[in-house]
Amino acid sequence: MGKYILKRLLWLIPVMVGVITIVFAITVFMPGSPAAALLDQNATAEQIAEVEHRLGLDRPVLERWANYVAGVFTKFDFGTSYTTMQPVRDEVLAKMPYTIILALSSTFFAFMIGVPLGIWGALKQYTFIDAAILFLSVLFVAMPNFWLAMMLITKFSVDLNLLPAFFVSGDMSSWVLPIVVCTIGSMAGNIRITRSSMLEVMRQDYIRTARAKGQKEGTIVLRHMLRNAMIPVATSVGAGLGNALGGNMAIEVVFSLPGIGNYVMTAINGKNYPGMLGGILVTALMFTLVNLLVDIAYVIIDPRLKSQVLGKKASKRQFKKLLEQQGVAA
Repeated sequence: MGKYILKRLLWLIPVMVGVITIVFAITVFMPGSPAAALLDQNATAEQIAEVEHRLGLDRPVLERWANYVAGVFTKFDFGTSYTTMQPVRDEVLAKMPYTIILALSSTFFAFMIGVPLGIWGALKQYTFIDAAILFLSVLFVAMPNFWLAMMLITKFSVDLNLLPAFFVSGDMSSWVLPIVVCTIGSMAGNIRITRSSMLEVMRQDYIRTARAKGQKEGTIVLRHMLRNAMIPVATSVGAGLGNALGGNMAIEVVFSLPGIGNYVMTAINGKNYPGMLGGILVTALMFTLVNLLVDIAYVIIDPRLKSQVLGKKASKRQFKKLLEQQGVAA
């Protein structure tokens, strides 16, 4: 397992280089000049050229790309912000806790609510309960996050005056609406994936064997059905967490949450290329690490995958234990 994790971590290097290259190319072809954005509209060409020289924008593109890649991998240096003249690394690290709290909280609630609803819908297939759960999941998927955020602000902040419309440092109630909006989007995917995966597992022979052996229905659902249905669910939860880490930019902007997404959006509007590149790079790094954790969770959930990861055949004892876990007589 250690070699597998090390191999996956080494794959981070080409992934990060690819992200830097793509985003760097975007900044090169973006219209306008960061130097002109920093100056007023009456700035002369000489003043713009002076600022570009000070920021190093007059150097060849390949030289700037090589220096940036070297700085990231040798000193964890993401450059200097054009607007604040502070290290981007420090600014991004200061914004990271807000994004992580929002992502982890919404993913946790989406799992704790979405998975039980998916299980309930599968166990009550073709009933009113199943239809209602499917309707809610489709409705939640169809609602854009930013639209839902605006509707909740209008209702709970403007009309009822119950919750803050914008993030206030130190006020825990200002986290409620952002977490609710992000949870609803992730929860819908968890409901649908859990329901379909449970329905597939319910038709397997070992489930009928477990019932024939007289095991309790709760044991069958939790020990046999759910565990064997968890790999698609783990994929959905991991994807939801990754999207929450990098895809909540609109939510952070709407609620004025000082996270990485809001920081990247501000950097884009101000043509602060180092800030934009640093924020996207850190987000890509977190997303890749989440995928690694999901792959490790696969092995924990399904022992059959351990032999594939380690490159060894499962022993007879492991195989016998797996059969016993699935309710099949060995």
